Amino acid sequence: MLGLIHIYTGKGKGKTTAATGLMIRNLGYGNKVLFVQMQKAIPSGEISIINQLPKVTIIRCTDKKKFYFYMDELEKKEYITQHKEGFSKAIELLKNESFDLVVFDEIISTVNEKILSMDKLIDFLKNKPENLEVVLTGRNASKELIDIADYVSDITCVKHPYDKGINARKGVEY
Repeated sequence: MLGLIHIYTGKGKGKTTAATGLMIRNLGYGNKVLFVQMQKAIPSGEISIINQLPKVTIIRCTDKKKFYFYMDELEKKEYITQHKEGFSKAIELLKNESFDLVVFDEIISTVNEKILSMDKLIDFLKNKPENLEVVLTGRNASKELIDIADYVSDITCVKHPYDKGINARKGVEY
């Protein structure tokens, strides 16, 4: 199978949901998946289920439970280190093991916030294993990423409960 690059971007809800849906479809054919979750330390429903699935390896890049922009400098430094180590670990796994699909959840936001280098991500995408399907999620995909991708879905927010003061709900938003 020819491995292509997917991007789920935009301000709408459902980027991670779309990525995990594609992962489930892939697993349905007995494929092997690497799921790399960035910027999310709060336990989320998808992780507890994904942990139970055969042929899935999970890398979570942080244990920090607050948004990057709320962190002090020491916390930011540790957060950046955790993400760099998680990304490096993922790249090593992809070099040394055969995976059919990798999902880099929230990597676009991670790169936009300069937590990870855009150059390293682009280098990986240009030199990825030929048969590896790659999914990138996160808001505000750059033109450079969009140009390199084969699929790009821009998930638009038309209406969201947060606008009415309703916070994220367990099982729906996380």
